[in-house]
Amino acid sequence: MTTAHDALENLPTDPDALRALVLSMKSERDALAAERDELLQTVERQQHLIRVLNRLRFGRKSERLPEDHRQLGFEDLEQAIFQGEAEAEKHDPALRKQRAVKRRASRGTLPAHLPRIEITLTPDDTTCPCCRAEMTMIGEDKSERLDVIPVQYRVVVTRRPKFACRACEGIVVQEPASPRLIEGGIPTEELVSHVAVARYADHQPLYRQSQMMARQGVLLDRSTLASWMGYAAAELAPVVARLREMVLASGRVFADETTVPVLDPGRGQTKTGYFWAVARDDRAWGGSDPPAVVYTYAPGRAHHYAQALLGGYRGILQCDGYQAYTQLANATGSDPAVTIAFCWSHLRREFYDLAKAETPIATETLSRIAALYQIEAGIRGESAERRLAVRQAESRPLVQNLHHWFMEQLAKLPGRSPTADAIRYGINHWPGLVRFLEDGRIDLDTNPIERAMRPVKLSRKNSLFAGSDEGGAGWARMASLIETCKLNLVNPQRYLADVLTRLVGGWPQSRIDELMPWHWAAEQVH
Repeated sequence: MTTAHDALENLPTDPDALRALVLSMKSERDALAAERDELLQTVERQQHLIRVLNRLRFGRKSERLPEDHRQLGFEDLEQAIFQGEAEAEKHDPALRKQRAVKRRASRGTLPAHLPRIEITLTPDDTTCPCCRAEMTMIGEDKSERLDVIPVQYRVVVTRRPKFACRACEGIVVQEPASPRLIEGGIPTEELVSHVAVARYADHQPLYRQSQMMARQGVLLDRSTLASWMGYAAAELAPVVARLREMVLASGRVFADETTVPVLDPGRGQTKTGYFWAVARDDRAWGGSDPPAVVYTYAPGRAHHYAQALLGGYRGILQCDGYQAYTQLANATGSDPAVTIAFCWSHLRREFYDLAKAETPIATETLSRIAALYQIEAGIRGESAERRLAVRQAESRPLVQNLHHWFMEQLAKLPGRSPTADAIRYGINHWPGLVRFLEDGRIDLDTNPIERAMRPVKLSRKNSLFAGSDEGGAGWARMASLIETCKLNLVNPQRYLADVLTRLVGGWPQSRIDELMPWHWAAEQVH
């Protein structure tokens, strides 16, 4: 082991060598100090980001942001962090090189299906700088970067030559024109599907798309794009109608509704319309039916709209406590054809704000409900029979104890206290809440349908309002197919373009089932 005394004894005696050693140590010290400062800055940035994320997730409700706002916040934070890193790299070539090595090691590979454009960088002179003999290639370094070609519009020119017989008068032969979605119009079905997906999946209002097209020199006003969407919605009507029939034939569905502002020209302002959604998603219990969602627009939320949508349904309906749904079961008498199952997430929300105020009963309730969700996490994807058996053995005692505990606490609380109101909400909905203990197909909550409502809410926010009741109906029709595509991991643009082409080409009604997104996807594989 080298001691400090030995190090002093080994110092060079030559002044120049000693000076070089000192300069080397100073350079090493400066490098270590720079590395330390960079690490401290990185730690500080990460701590700041963690504080922001924790506030967004665990802070007071007024401090929380909707998901789309939260994502924008993350983008800005990350952009600021990497802007600082880029500035540091500009002033430190060694740091730039070091980070480049790390990026190459961790960036992964780009998809194999993407086209490759080869660029070869060869020295101008490949003769040996010593003897001037021609050198031989012994290897190469290869790198891949992701590039993009901005949206490129093109014109499809279709020529149909006419042929006439010189010997026979009046005989002309010409191939008939291919059918089009909009006869006499300029868009291909591919372009119409592109606009539809941008509008209803990526939430780009038509007037913004019109502006984006203008930057490419394509001048199309918003009303023209709207006419395309109207024609597409009309053409797709049989597919959506059949999709609705298939969803309502399922043994268990989810239902929900949300508001949609609708322009009311007569009053010069907006009125409130409603998007009603019915979804099928059996993946939680390993069901074989593909997931699907169907939206329906209605000008109101009255009971008769739910009756029109679900009046013929027979099976399990998972929903919130809205009376329009519960009346579907009550209307059929003592042997209801519709079995209502309520949502534990809605019950949990009743106690959430109370728990933030450190109300002991609310905190204990959330803990008990969390125990049920923990059991559910362990059986997600299992068969309905397996889920039912576990629930009977593990969940039922917890649910029974919760009900007994609720009744005990309710007897102690003032009648008009918020905690008492929350407990009464649970007790009043208890038969529907405990329904999951009787059937392994039932989920603990209605999260699948709430997830299906998020795109509608985001599109509603970006578009401000629907133009009319008829526009709301068209929106619902297009959203039904696009969101069902997304649930089945189908590219909605490719799907809509192909299905529209088939429909305008005279696709038979007897084969409409083949146009469902999951059938279409299976056909593409084969």
